[in-house]
Amino acid sequence: MDTITPAQSLEEVYRTLQPDPLSTPAELQAFYCEEMNQVRGGDQMARIKQSLERAHTDRNYFKACFMGHSGVGKSTELSRLTDRVKDKFNTIRFSAVTSLDPANFRPLDVVLMMMVDVAERTAMPKKDGGAGQRPPEARLREIWDWFATEKDTREESSLFASSIEAGIGAKEDSLWGKVLGLFANLKGEIKYASTRKQEVIEYRISRLKPLIEVANRLLDDCNDLLRKASGHEWLFVGEDFDRSGIPSPRIEDLFITYANIFRQLRAHLIFNLPIGLYYSSKAPQLPFSNDRSYVLPDTPVFCPDHTPNAKGRAALQAVLGARMSLSLFEPDQMMRLIVASGGNLQDLFALVNYAADTASLRLAKKIDAVDVKAAIANLRNDYERRLGQSPYDPETVIWKDKADRLIEIYGNDKAAQITDAVLYSLLNARAVQEFNGNRWFGVHPLVVDILANQNRLPRTQTGELLGGTN
Repeated sequence: MDTITPAQSLEEVYRTLQPDPLSTPAELQAFYCEEMNQVRGGDQMARIKQSLERAHTDRNYFKACFMGHSGVGKSTELSRLTDRVKDKFNTIRFSAVTSLDPANFRPLDVVLMMMVDVAERTAMPKKDGGAGQRPPEARLREIWDWFATEKDTREESSLFASSIEAGIGAKEDSLWGKVLGLFANLKGEIKYASTRKQEVIEYRISRLKPLIEVANRLLDDCNDLLRKASGHEWLFVGEDFDRSGIPSPRIEDLFITYANIFRQLRAHLIFNLPIGLYYSSKAPQLPFSNDRSYVLPDTPVFCPDHTPNAKGRAALQAVLGARMSLSLFEPDQMMRLIVASGGNLQDLFALVNYAADTASLRLAKKIDAVDVKAAIANLRNDYERRLGQSPYDPETVIWKDKADRLIEIYGNDKAAQITDAVLYSLLNARAVQEFNGNRWFGVHPLVVDILANQNRLPRTQTGELLGGTN
C-alpha cells in the first residue's frame, strides 16, 4: 500500500484502493471498517481468537479452516487476527501461490516447508520474532539423517551450505550449516516442484510416517524454545489454497487423501481452502471439525426480496470513506458503484478505480454518471465472459443450466441452494453470492442485468430491474 492517507483527488484514488489485503497494523488502523462484520453475521476473527487463546499452552492444538468467496477480504481478516493474537502467538504465514509450486506441490512439501520455516524462525533473535536459539542438535541430526539416502539432495545441500554467510551464525561444516543448506535446497525444490523426479516424490511419500514423527519433535522443540523466550507459541497460517490456478487433485491430496497429516501435526494451524470443497460430499473427510470451520460471507446490497439493504450499503460506503474523499463523487454515483459491486470488495475497488481513471482522463475533478456507466459496463462484460464455458473448467456446465439456476435463485427457490456442479460453477464465477443469517443466496446485480438483457428476467412497469444496477 503506497499510502494510508485517504485520497483527496482522482489521481490519488489508485493508491488507496489497491486490491491487496491489508497486512500491517497501520493499514488496518487506517482502512479496516468494523461495520463490515455487522452485516456479515458477526466477527469471525473474534471467535477464532477466543479458541486460539484457550488452546494456548494447553497442548490442545487449534486447527481450523477459513473460507470465503473470492474478493470478500479473507487475507485482510487473517492479518487482523494475527495482529490481535500477537501477545500470545508468533505467526508464520505462507502462501500456496508464492511459497509452493501451485500446480505441482505435494502434501509432503507443506510439511517440509513448515519444518523449514519454524526452525529458521525459532533461530532468529527475539527482537525479530524468534526465540534466539537453534533447534537442538539431536533434532538437526534427525532432519539431516532423514535425507541420508538421497544422494543428490545431500550433495546439492552441501553446495548451498558453502554459500551461506557466516553472518547468520552458521559455518558450512557445522551441522546447523548443513541443515541450513538443506533448507535452502528444499525451498527451491518446493517452489519449482515440476522439475522434481516422480521417483523422488514416491520415495518420500513411502517414508512419510517417520517424517511426521521428526516434524512433531521439531515443532515441540521450537514451541518450547519460544515459550521460554517470550511466552509465545507458533501459529501457522496457510493461505491461497483456494486460488483458481491450483488443480483440484492437489487440494484433495492435501486436505482429503493425506488429511491425517494435519490431524497428527502438533501445531496450531489455520488453512484457507476452497469453499466448494467444504460444501462437497468429501467435506466429512476434512481434517477440520465443523466447529472449527469458519466462513466469511459476502456483504449484501439487496435483501432477499430485492429491496435495498441499507446496512450493507452503509458498511461499503464506510469502506470507501476510509480510503478516499466521498466528495470525489457526483451525487448518487457512489451508490451506483456500490450496488454494481454486489458488495464484493474486489469488485468495488475495480469499479471505483475504473471510474476515477475515466474521469481523470477527461480532466474532470469528480466521478459522474458517464464514468460510472463505463465502469459498470466494463465489469459487466467481465462477468458475462465468466458465465461461459472454458476448457479448464473441472466440469462442463452449459449456459442454459446456469441461466435456469440463476433464475431459480433470483426467485428465492430454496431447492436451488442445494450444492451441485451448476451452483459450484456459479459461485466460482461470483455470479451467485452467499450471505449470512439463514445462509441465503443471491444473484450478483451485474448478472441480474445480463439475465434481463436476454429477456430472462422481467422489469417492472416503470422499467425498474429489481436487484439489478438500473
